[in-house]
Amino acid sequence: MAKTLSELFDRCKSETYQDCMGGEVRSLAVSHDHQQMICHVAYQKPISREHLDGLGKEIAQAYGLTRFSIAPRYRMDALTSEYIDLLRQDLCHRMPSATGLLAASCWDFADGHLRISMGDTARGYFSVALRQMQERIETETGQRVVVEAVPFAEEQVEKIIESQYASRNAALKAAMDAMPVAEPMPEKPRKNLKVRPAGENGGYQRPKVEKVADENLILGKLYTEEPIPIRDALGEFDRVTIKGDVFFVDHREITSKKTGKEWVKIAFDITDNTNSIRVSKFMAKDQAGDIVSAIKTGMHLIVQGKISFDSYEKESILEPTAIVKSKKKIRMDNAPEKRVELHLHTNMSAMDGVSDTKDLINRCKAWGWPAMAITDHGCAQAFPLALHVVDGKEADYPKILYGVEAYYVNDAAAVSVVRGDLDGSLDGDFIVFDLETTGLKPATEEITEIAAVLVREGEIKDSFQTYVNPHKPIPPEITELTGISDETVADAPDLPEALDKFFAFMGDRVLVAHNAGFDLSFLKAACKKLDIEREFTYIDTLEMSRIMLPHLSRFKLNILAKELQVGPFEHHRASEDAAVLGRIWVKLLDKLKHEQHASKISDINPLLAGLRAKEGGLKNLPRHHFIILVQNQVGLKNLYKLISYSFLDHFYRRPLMPRSELIKHREGLIFGSACEAGELFHAVVEGKPFEELKRIADFYDYLEIQPIDNNRFMIAKGIAEDEETLRDYNRTILKLADALGKPCCATGDVHFLDPEDEAYRRILMAGQGFPDADNQAPLYLKTTEEMLKEFAYLGEDRAYEVVITNPNKIADMLDPIRPIPRENYPPKIEGSAEELETMCREKAKRMYGDPLPEIVQARLDRELKSIIGNGYDVMYMIAQKLVSKSLRDGYLVGSRGSVGSSLVAFMSDITEVNSLAPHYLCPECKYFELHENEGVGCGVCLPDKVCPRCGTPLKKEGFSVPFETFLGFNGDKVPDIDLNFSGEYQPRIHKYTGELFGHDHVFRAGTIATVAEKTAYGYVKKYMEERGIECSRAEENRLAAGCTGIRRTTGQHPGGIVVVPKEVEIYDFCPVQHPADDPTSDIITTHFEYHSIDANLLKLDELGHDDPTIIKHLEDLTGVNAQEIPLDDPDVMSLFTSNRALHYVDDAPDPILGDLGCLAVPEFGTKFVRGMVKDTKPTTFDDLLCISGLSHGTDVWLGNAADLVASGIPLNECICCRDDIMNYLIGKGVEPKLAFQTMESVRKGKGLKPEMEEAMKANNVPDWYIDSCKKIKYMFPKAHAVAYVMMAFRIAWFKVHKPLAFYSAYFSVRAKGFDASCMIKGDAVCLDKIRELHRKDVDKTISAAEKDTQTTLEVCHEFYKRGFIFEPMDVYKSDATKFIVTEKGLIPPFTSMPGIGEQAALNIVEERKKGRFLSAEELSVRCPKVSKSVIELLGEIGALGSMPRSTQISLFG
Repeated sequence: MAKTLSELFDRCKSETYQDCMGGEVRSLAVSHDHQQMICHVAYQKPISREHLDGLGKEIAQAYGLTRFSIAPRYRMDALTSEYIDLLRQDLCHRMPSATGLLAASCWDFADGHLRISMGDTARGYFSVALRQMQERIETETGQRVVVEAVPFAEEQVEKIIESQYASRNAALKAAMDAMPVAEPMPEKPRKNLKVRPAGENGGYQRPKVEKVADENLILGKLYTEEPIPIRDALGEFDRVTIKGDVFFVDHREITSKKTGKEWVKIAFDITDNTNSIRVSKFMAKDQAGDIVSAIKTGMHLIVQGKISFDSYEKESILEPTAIVKSKKKIRMDNAPEKRVELHLHTNMSAMDGVSDTKDLINRCKAWGWPAMAITDHGCAQAFPLALHVVDGKEADYPKILYGVEAYYVNDAAAVSVVRGDLDGSLDGDFIVFDLETTGLKPATEEITEIAAVLVREGEIKDSFQTYVNPHKPIPPEITELTGISDETVADAPDLPEALDKFFAFMGDRVLVAHNAGFDLSFLKAACKKLDIEREFTYIDTLEMSRIMLPHLSRFKLNILAKELQVGPFEHHRASEDAAVLGRIWVKLLDKLKHEQHASKISDINPLLAGLRAKEGGLKNLPRHHFIILVQNQVGLKNLYKLISYSFLDHFYRRPLMPRSELIKHREGLIFGSACEAGELFHAVVEGKPFEELKRIADFYDYLEIQPIDNNRFMIAKGIAEDEETLRDYNRTILKLADALGKPCCATGDVHFLDPEDEAYRRILMAGQGFPDADNQAPLYLKTTEEMLKEFAYLGEDRAYEVVITNPNKIADMLDPIRPIPRENYPPKIEGSAEELETMCREKAKRMYGDPLPEIVQARLDRELKSIIGNGYDVMYMIAQKLVSKSLRDGYLVGSRGSVGSSLVAFMSDITEVNSLAPHYLCPECKYFELHENEGVGCGVCLPDKVCPRCGTPLKKEGFSVPFETFLGFNGDKVPDIDLNFSGEYQPRIHKYTGELFGHDHVFRAGTIATVAEKTAYGYVKKYMEERGIECSRAEENRLAAGCTGIRRTTGQHPGGIVVVPKEVEIYDFCPVQHPADDPTSDIITTHFEYHSIDANLLKLDELGHDDPTIIKHLEDLTGVNAQEIPLDDPDVMSLFTSNRALHYVDDAPDPILGDLGCLAVPEFGTKFVRGMVKDTKPTTFDDLLCISGLSHGTDVWLGNAADLVASGIPLNECICCRDDIMNYLIGKGVEPKLAFQTMESVRKGKGLKPEMEEAMKANNVPDWYIDSCKKIKYMFPKAHAVAYVMMAFRIAWFKVHKPLAFYSAYFSVRAKGFDASCMIKGDAVCLDKIRELHRKDVDKTISAAEKDTQTTLEVCHEFYKRGFIFEPMDVYKSDATKFIVTEKGLIPPFTSMPGIGEQAALNIVEERKKGRFLSAEELSVRCPKVSKSVIELLGEIGALGSMPRSTQISLFG
């Protein structure tokens, strides 16, 4: 029966609040520090908030609490007038201004709406309060009521004005009448003096100013005032003080359009985890500088100010008057002896754990813990993250215990070779026996002979044999089969005596028989006949041999004896059968132990089940959680294998680990029984017999028990009766541990770091549809004191043992583990160094002559020495083989990254980028003329010239790219070779890589997909909407940030290939899996995110790219060799300053195409880059390289080089590519290695270190250059830009000189969203669609797909502008996917028409080769992949020509 407040809190003898004490207590919630309490109380009639708060203070004082809150609950079918009056009173009490602003308002409740009349000012002022009132009504009464502000009625407004006018006049007259005539005026009060309540002496007190150290004061002065929770502060409209963490900073500079004055809007979000709020204040720019720099994410601040409604933000904000740095109070573990957590999840537990690995490790470090485990669900993806935190600093951090919480299935149930409950070592005793009988039916036939042998430690040690008198004739056929006749058994013992002797020989040992079901059926029938109660555990060698020797077709003893080479025997005599079966059993035992790693009888069924496992055989078995910890390096490799098998072979919604695999790979691993979802806990809850529980528990190395609150949900679900039942479950597990001599460990099943972090998990689980998401267990990381308190019911000594002693004992059993090797393991190619050097020197001599020019010789020698000396020759030869294969198959390859910086890469044909300084080269007599440091950026820009020796036109070579960009000055930069293959060729090159190294040594580089910021916001908004909760944007930001970065799924790098050398296995580095956990995929990826192992294994970037595909398409259409296209063609170069080379049909200005001709040219075709081109007006190939570098960098063009160019700095003097920095600084006199380090720091966005800036200033580097370096976040390598621009220039050449081939290639390969239903209907239709999409773009309602269509439409418009046309689609002429070139234009492919898929299109093309279609009807029959709707569509657009609908018409019409 429910108790009243007065009964439950009888220490509080309140006389003031007697009306509140009679309420019935519904529930109590106590904070983790037991200092705060919230009490839900049911009342018959409404009670004012003022009274409830007053009583709460008295109860808190009586019980020594810091806070006691009373949350009232009322039962009412509709809002009563009494309750509405209470709402009004409470609002006026909380917001005194409501007394005046709402004095004349009407509060009307009808149709589920509470309408409150008020003026416009009040509506904006009370908007937040009304939302809070709506939530309050629902919480207190359970009713969903819409609270809304409505304007006053017109007649009411008139009455209010008249009333105010009359009362004002009356008050004025009364004041005038009361004023004494002769008395002097009172002294004017001092300005801004705030009246405060009276002090103890009866006078007024000024608010005290808190003393704050200068280094902690950020803004204003702080008055002495206790901070209140942000949750409560949001409802205040007076000065408030809050304390919390800054988690988002959003300061903005604003310039007044009217006055030009510069302001700064100081803005940041702060949280105390009860809620969050935006702190915002406008300040003059000259006053805000120190404050802006002082406030950073992660700071803990006290903020004092006023809550106000921000009309711009459309929500309540805190306008600060004081901001002070504060020290955050962090939970600490103060126990003298620390615990170890053996069951902990990071945010790599997919959509379940929410805390970052680094944060968890740092907290355990701060608490002084000796060790902590990482046991994510089914995966090891937090291992590299943990290693990254502690690597090289292991002495400063807790020992990391690496493990997983596996999804375990006991596949022993799938096989019944062993039956019965006995278990024991496979080196123990077994009774191998056989019976002879008078027939086949145990109900009517009798035993005639019992024979057996004793096998111990894999050897036959003893034997037994007896005949049995059946007291019935033995059939002749049985005598013929067995040799046992009536005479043989005439003097034999009777069945009771024979059985007694056999059971004496057998003892309590396990039986072994061939086709054991037959022998045991007679044995059990005999026991039943003689009233003998006996349980048997037996092993069937027939079923066992079928599984272990699947290559045999028959499994009789003589066949097994021959297979296992145990010698011949006389079949069908029990004594002979038992003896030979004993020898067979010894052989099978040996195979079980050495091939399957079995050690116990209980291992046999699951191991054999694993051998016989069928597709999907595990998916219907019960799943349990199972903790695995790594004991040593052998165990680590075994764990990686287990994880791999679970993802590759046993993935059924979750990666399952069958018992059979766990037994096989148990070496070096420690098994724990896990949480309430573990097999053992389930068995305890089901009430299984203690002996059965012991059998289950014996598989584990330690047993786990967890806090009661972890499993409280079992009470709610009716699984457990009460808390004491949950404690009994834990006591049973402790008793089992004692009985088996195993340690019992208290674990927390940690899913988040601090109690308040449960909000993130709650939101994620709700987003996944969990109905109990709001009932989060307190799965936070608990201190040693908290855990000792949790398990105090076990007694002080036992609690200490399970919380501290045993977990530490387990941690001590585990070696320090490094989850990823420290060493690099490159693949080996025999003679790679010699082959690379020979290849390079031979090409160099073919190209430059013999002897080589000095600069070529020196560069080649330096590079080869560094490459071969650092062991990178294998990487070069691999890349060379891949590129060579692609070129042989007719596809160009573009190099990416900085590999083009290497002359060796050029000489081995890996890249087309010649990294030497600009120079002339005669292809005939090898005349060489260098032009270094002459202001020419690349050889292409040199003027044309003929050889002074032989008159041959000279080739213009060299792009001036330093090798150090690729490998550093001392080979200390780990290089990577990235290659752009044709997108359509990429699968073939991936397959070829597998052929080079072996398909089982080549894997796709894995990636980890986490919850993105946008997705996290979606989860938060959905959660709030479903529950009708109003949430500030700051709180949304906090919750979304907490949900961001949590593992969602896995993926694959678009082109990354990881190569494992032949002498090692992938399991020496990481597990493997299918991408996106897709068991149907034939792709296998690394389980770790590929960056985690890129220092250990070679990763090849074999990416798919459109440009090589387009080049291949163009070469096939025109017969032109793209590599022979000149890179200084003046018409092509003119595209970047005008469109004259395109020869439009008219000269009218075109607002869509503008003045340039580089639309649809790779690298230069987007609106953004075309804008750069227009601003910079490039006239040389070197200018194009600059633009490419700028367009791919971050914070390199906008706000940086763009401003410099506008101010008159030449483009080629700006920092465009990362190499520019090193070349420029060396040229200015900066020491080369420091210049390299400066380049590396700037290009990674790390800015300039003091010593770098000092060196730059000392060598007269201008300030604008230094400032530019500081702004850069990422920079493109010049070699990458060269490779891209070379491809782009070649494609642009086709646009000028082979235009129809260009548009065919563009529309076939690169164009997205080509829609033949409008694009082939003429320029006017395209222009209309462009305008429509432009309007959408302006309105910001355009979709990503429509943006793609918009770009394609612009290219179509240019196509028409050049006088070309799209010819009608034709069922006999159109290709399936490619645009066909005609004399005047292009014929679109079938797939360009929406609704026609690629399969249907290919089906038509294939069928038409066999002959013309007689009718649309026949087309449908011959092309089953083409739907009727597609045929109708082809008819509508005229693609079928005059083809009749029906074949009959064509035959008889």
